[in-house]
Amino acid sequence: MEKKILIINANYYQDISDRLVAGATNYLKENGIDYKVVNVPGALEISSAINSIISNNSLGDNDIGFIAIGCVVRGETSHYDIVANESAAGLTQLSISKNIIVTNSILTVENKQQALDRSLDDTTNKGYHAAYACNLLLDIKNGKF
Repeated sequence: MEKKILIINANYYQDISDRLVAGATNYLKENGIDYKVVNVPGALEISSAINSIISNNSLGDNDIGFIAIGCVVRGETSHYDIVANESAAGLTQLSISKNIIVTNSILTVENKQQALDRSLDDTTNKGYHAAYACNLLLDIKNGKF
């Protein structure tokens, strides 16, 4: 079967998430992997979106992976900690409980410059790294190692 990657993009910080999506899609295009981008409002909505997709569709094969993309910038309240921790925990729980491949490219940064530094237009882009990891993990899941 042919691999397909669904990129779930939290576009709250759209300028950053667009750069991460570009990094991910660059890797996927370089490797001939089919993909689709699904947009959600923020990082906390990514797990819900993935759960809805796998619950409401008959994806039915082992060659579908998910890349979570977004950005959480620390502010003056504890909201940052909640979003950073709960979004990561939700992705891990989904991956394990549903036996699906989910890679995490939700940047959790102190300031916007750190996010820009991690979303450059090259192979250091964290979206690019998440796409690579998703591809590799799909191979492992399917016994190709």
